[in-house]
Amino acid sequence: MIEPMPMRWQLLDEYSGNAGDPDRIVAHCVDVQGLFADPPSRRYERYTLHGCRPTGRLAAAIDRNDHRYWLGNVMLDSKHDPDRPPPPGCDCATTRCNCTEDLVDVTVLGCRPSAHGDGLVDIDLEVWVRPDSRYTDRTPARRPDAIGFHLTGPDDDGELGECLDISNLFVERPGASYPPAILVGCRPEPPLHDALAALAGGGSARRRLVTASLLAVEADGTVVSALSRSICATVTGVQPSSIGSGLVDVMFDGPVGEPLPARAREIWDLWYTGGPAERNAWAGYDAALRHEWAGAALAHHRHGASDLDARQVYHLDGRFVTDLDGFYCAIGEAVNGPGGYFGWNLSALHDCLNGGWGARTPFTLVWHDAQVAEQHLVPGHDRRRWATATTMAYLLGMLTEYGVEVELR
Repeated sequence: MIEPMPMRWQLLDEYSGNAGDPDRIVAHCVDVQGLFADPPSRRYERYTLHGCRPTGRLAAAIDRNDHRYWLGNVMLDSKHDPDRPPPPGCDCATTRCNCTEDLVDVTVLGCRPSAHGDGLVDIDLEVWVRPDSRYTDRTPARRPDAIGFHLTGPDDDGELGECLDISNLFVERPGASYPPAILVGCRPEPPLHDALAALAGGGSARRRLVTASLLAVEADGTVVSALSRSICATVTGVQPSSIGSGLVDVMFDGPVGEPLPARAREIWDLWYTGGPAERNAWAGYDAALRHEWAGAALAHHRHGASDLDARQVYHLDGRFVTDLDGFYCAIGEAVNGPGGYFGWNLSALHDCLNGGWGARTPFTLVWHDAQVAEQHLVPGHDRRRWATATTMAYLLGMLTEYGVEVELR
């Protein structure tokens, strides 16, 4: 007799109903096609700053006439006419306001005199279009009502100048193209039964709409978050599943919200069977997948467990801390053992250091092979997070601030 395949995923409606109503289980399924999917290839577009008066690093790039000078991220602030009321939605009464857009991974391609005269120049840029670009859905694809734009680097690291206009930015463009979600080997619960009945009866899209969070079901039956992944889409089809008798495959017209990288599936499969048994199982992954490893550790962390008493000594294996995500993986295991969690970004690390996540300050952290991090966690730009790099010195300062005594070995 063939054993039935386990229901690995649960859909939970946390959104509909009245305040105080219990969440409703929408379905259980063996797999969710589209939950693990790599994003489309990185796409770059060419923009032109018109009537620009560059300063700082942008002016230096122009002066050097450096072909393909990498500028990093640029913040674009709308400048409004002080004699006119600010546009709707703007709560700033100055000529520079918080109507800010981010240009990511910017490279200067060239420069030429501008038709606007007065010593101004037009500057061609190559800019990465993020899959979550606000111009794909949230912001109207039209130029703001502005008299120009102010340019700065990230974290106010320097003025880059001003320009009168920018071409090709405020246009319609498609969002990230992920495949529509499919529930494979699905056992519908009442909310999905209702949507399927509406589909069979030719019901409206509203009656076929499913809005649900995705939760992972472990081998022991424990249910954990899939880190804010969800489905908000309309049922478009259903068919008997080859997975097992009585199960169906359910098709939707939209993707899983913010899919996990394809290789993250093996990380979640590891936790399904109980999690890693040895330290440093994350070491062979790149930074992006190390981030997913720390996320899986967060999802599977047993909340409510008591912290150990203060003044404990924890040992951090630093041999593989070649990036910030490696540090989070390593400190998680130092405090909470193989697959342990103790932060996966700076804000989360702050929360963990405040207690409730396995360790109570003050404590001692013995950082072995610290020279590896000293060589890699250095000043610069983090091109994965598109932000100023977090250095080892910053991490040490943060740990010290919270009462952690760090011994570098």
